[in-house]
Amino acid sequence: MKLYSYFRSSASYRVRIALNLKGLDYEQAAIHLVKNGGEQLSEAFKTLNPEALVPAFVDQHGGEEHVLTQSMAIIEYLDEVYPQHPLLPADPVSRAHIRAFALSIACEVHPVNNLRILKYLTKTLGVTEDQKNAWYRHWCETGLLVLEQKLQSLGQQWKYCFGDEPGFADCFLIPQIANAQRFQCDLSAMPRLMQINQHCLAHPAFIKAMPANQPDAE
Repeated sequence: MKLYSYFRSSASYRVRIALNLKGLDYEQAAIHLVKNGGEQLSEAFKTLNPEALVPAFVDQHGGEEHVLTQSMAIIEYLDEVYPQHPLLPADPVSRAHIRAFALSIACEVHPVNNLRILKYLTKTLGVTEDQKNAWYRHWCETGLLVLEQKLQSLGQQWKYCFGDEPGFADCFLIPQIANAQRFQCDLSAMPRLMQINQHCLAHPAFIKAMPANQPDAE
């Protein structure tokens, strides 16, 4: 197994958490998104992943080597091919709710705030650094507040998003909170999310996956 990753990429962070929760050994290849004009734009990496995005994941399955992209697809693949320590429950309704939670992050919050969008705002549209950061905080706080309300509505006090063991939703939530904190978002109205974050950051699988603990961290 080989994961092409950038230490601060929240999508890569998700996959690292999932791999660690499943106890899978993997090799990391660092793709720096800023240095050298963005190593994800190199011809060598674009041959591997034409989208020029991290993560990319290489694994052997069915006697063949496969290159997988998009963090959600990679994590679902891991859960299907390596069923130990399942990240999703067996019940289809519960699975749908958990996927919806994760998709809110992967499709609603993250895309409008990832690196290439922020670079476009400043370098092409000419917005100031303060305006860019205000953009980030607005969309991140809006999206996370909805997730806080969803979990509050369940009336449960689980340690993690959907139970007392970490799973699929937590793989998505924790990297997004890390990004929110890096951009100094106001998370004071999200006590449930912050409680889950505290539990996760004390878990060995999450500690190992943290950006600061990656070999390419700087």
